[in-house]
Amino acid sequence: MDKQPHRITIICGHYGCGKTNLTLNLALELAGAGEKVTVVDLDIVNPYFRSSEYRTLLEEKGVRLIAPVFAGTTLDTPTLPPEIFSIFDEGAGQVLIDAGGDDAGVTALGGLHDRLIGSGYDMLYVINRYRVLSQLPEEAAALLTEIEQASRLKATGIVNNSHLGVETELLDVQEALRFANKTAELTGLPLLYSTIPDFALEGQAPEGFRAIKRLVTFSWEKD
Repeated sequence: MDKQPHRITIICGHYGCGKTNLTLNLALELAGAGEKVTVVDLDIVNPYFRSSEYRTLLEEKGVRLIAPVFAGTTLDTPTLPPEIFSIFDEGAGQVLIDAGGDDAGVTALGGLHDRLIGSGYDMLYVINRYRVLSQLPEEAAALLTEIEQASRLKATGIVNNSHLGVETELLDVQEALRFANKTAELTGLPLLYSTIPDFALEGQAPEGFRAIKRLVTFSWEKD
């Protein structure tokens, strides 16, 4: 029998791997299915590509957002809002935590360690073969070790989110499968699925792939 997923899911990974875009997609998918959803932006040390930047999009779909006190500024003070502890109440619904990139970015999770252990959690490690410093399985595995040590939490699965932004094609994602499988082997974690931007598909996603929308954009792409 497959293990049932926990109510709280942490999404972690290297800077630029696409974890925020994945978090947004998962949140909107759950909300669209009628679930109550809370997104926690813990990307405290990175002023760019935060879930907080998409508050309007989330709230329009009924998704609650909990953001750091200094989200939306250039301050890097690791201050957790008191309301973050409400995620441990069943009333928070499905909880998605967008953790900061690398070891420095997930340090804030340490303050929630005991409560997360007590309530149970899933932690998805998002990998991207086309991101600098994580292009080899050995590099991706080493980065996960740093993240786990800093957060004092263990990843439970891998999501292969290898992409080249707007230039991504199906072949790019397919060619990253060997990288993803090797990373899973080195870490001892299951490869849960691979993502592919919906614009790179012609028809349905192949088995083992999950189509996602490109919701996170660069500043120069906005009006």
